[in-house]
Amino acid sequence: MKYSIITINYNNKTGLEKTIKSVINQNFEDYEYIIIDGGSNDGSLDIINNYKNKIDYWISEKDTGVYNAMNKGIIKAHGQYLNFMNSGDCLHSPNTLQEVDYEINGKDIVTGSFLDRENSVIHKICNKDVTLLTLLKETFNHQSTFYKRDLFKQRLYDEKLHIQSDSKFNMQSIIFDNCSVKVIDIIVADYDFNGISGTNKELVEDEWQKLLHELYPERILRDYEKMYTEEELPIVKLLPQLKKYNSLQNFIYNLIVFILRIRSLFKKS
Repeated sequence: MKYSIITINYNNKTGLEKTIKSVINQNFEDYEYIIIDGGSNDGSLDIINNYKNKIDYWISEKDTGVYNAMNKGIIKAHGQYLNFMNSGDCLHSPNTLQEVDYEINGKDIVTGSFLDRENSVIHKICNKDVTLLTLLKETFNHQSTFYKRDLFKQRLYDEKLHIQSDSKFNMQSIIFDNCSVKVIDIIVADYDFNGISGTNKELVEDEWQKLLHELYPERILRDYEKMYTEEELPIVKLLPQLKKYNSLQNFIYNLIVFILRIRSLFKKS
């Protein structure tokens, strides 16, 4: 078995059916399809039963979060490579698996581009020579990424994290374990930004900072802060969200804006 496509779902029957159709309509046949449902009560199980002849394994039971469900899928997978195409996300075209298979060439991790359906924007990894700097400034979209199943024998996803566990796995595998990685010029997935990582930017940044401090020494973190321009700093990206909350946070927002403006004046002089 070459590929295992794993779909995580919870109460998203409409998105689930779109995902299922994108998988079972692939022209490439050497794959298995796994669905891990978190105990949905919205009719998702009816959708699964409608397509059960095309699904190799499925289960519906409560889980403790997205990464707990993904780990369940990993344990049941038999494919040489795993891909996580969560409900609402779709393989970009019926030829996607065939195109990926032509490019994969035995690499440990292969990642492609994804289409933001809502804004009709294609996102891709800019640096094909993936280094620590690449992973600090860019994020692999796991819907567009294929992982050798053997990588998960060393570690599964960290279930204490809600959003950044795949980033942690990528850093540990690529930077610390020196596994091979390839960036391909293929749109792999059509991505639904209505998921937790697309709607909860504060949690994304909070977990990112915790992850960085867990994995890297202070000297690397100081370099990480230096490599951003003011406009690229994570705190600047969060300023509009920060302004929405209570008076103390609003005060912090105004203070940060004031400091950045003063700093920019000194830079110009």
